[in-house]
Amino acid sequence: MTKEERLERHKKIHEILRKHGQEILLSHSFIKSHSFIQHGDMSVYEHSINVAERAIRINRFLHAKCVERDLVRGALLHDYFLYDWHIDGKEKGNIHPKLHGFYHPGTALKNACRDFVLTEREKDIIKKHMWPLTIIPPLCREAWVVTLADKYCSAMETIGLHKAKVRVKQIDISETDN
Repeated sequence: MTKEERLERHKKIHEILRKHGQEILLSHSFIKSHSFIQHGDMSVYEHSINVAERAIRINRFLHAKCVERDLVRGALLHDYFLYDWHIDGKEKGNIHPKLHGFYHPGTALKNACRDFVLTEREKDIIKKHMWPLTIIPPLCREAWVVTLADKYCSAMETIGLHKAKVRVKQIDISETDN
């Protein structure tokens, strides 16, 4: 694949993110997630966008026929827990930061339901993205794709192959075609 083809593919993915995720990307709380570290030096904001981008790629590669709107919105909100789990997890109901993986999907879902109107698929994505820690597996293909994308991105970020950008990664939502 040429550099021009990669840039065009990246541009198309960002168009999909803008189309389906504008409400979330513009929200004050989602923007605030820039200040929370997820894995390594990656912010929750950057991680969530990486997961949404990867989920779009997986969906297209596998021809999974996911509902793209639900896929993108669920991926953007899957870690919408809105606190630094390394520091103040105990204040948010976690006994220990190591248990964050078990508890944060419920917190993210509660916050997302408070701030956005969600479909059942979006709720399933957020609630089940940590499977098998969540015990009950995802019910829809969108949740399976986001679960896979999240595991891939988390592994890449943890071992340092996905690095946070010096300049914060943002999606330019001003060009939305709504």
